[in-house]
Amino acid sequence: VVGYKSAELLVEGDNAYGWLRGEKGAHRLVRLSPFGANNKRQTTFAGVDVVPVLEDEEINSVEISDSDLEITTMRAGGKGGQNVNKVETAVRIKHIPSGINIKVTQERSQALNKDLAMKRLKAQLLAIAQEQRLDEIQAIRGDAVEAAWGAQIRNYVLQPYKLVKDQRSNWETSDTQGFLDGDLEDCIGAL
Repeated sequence: VVGYKSAELLVEGDNAYGWLRGEKGAHRLVRLSPFGANNKRQTTFAGVDVVPVLEDEEINSVEISDSDLEITTMRAGGKGGQNVNKVETAVRIKHIPSGINIKVTQERSQALNKDLAMKRLKAQLLAIAQEQRLDEIQAIRGDAVEAAWGAQIRNYVLQPYKLVKDQRSNWETSDTQGFLDGDLEDCIGAL
């Protein structure tokens, strides 16, 4: 298998979460494989999750029982000289009731990595609670629209023709390179 198993981005700016929260879902990419000599078309799916970065007072308001957590440490790997080969600085926290796993390896200190992992876990739990409240409100309002699990929200076709199409708003463009280079405002604004 070639490629990334996961990637994490921090997007900062005015109303960054508000602009990007609609990107949560499955994205489909169709292209010629750069790894195969016979130039076959390849379809790849990426699952995108968008979580807000919350203020410390919001995060601190979330209480998680120690019995709900499974905390493991491991060697981080990567930069850091001999430290990464000898000291277990990476932290993985599993929230047992929800099944959420958070792994942090970016700091050289286990304590800092644990703090970052706890903040990310609490932010995800708050986002899930907020989504559940919205689902309850929609159920009361009587919306008949159901979100189907696993359906892609956007297609990026680079071969045999060039097209980016959002399935929710039917917005589309043939400027695939511009879109992949970051010209997203029209598409996100159409939602």
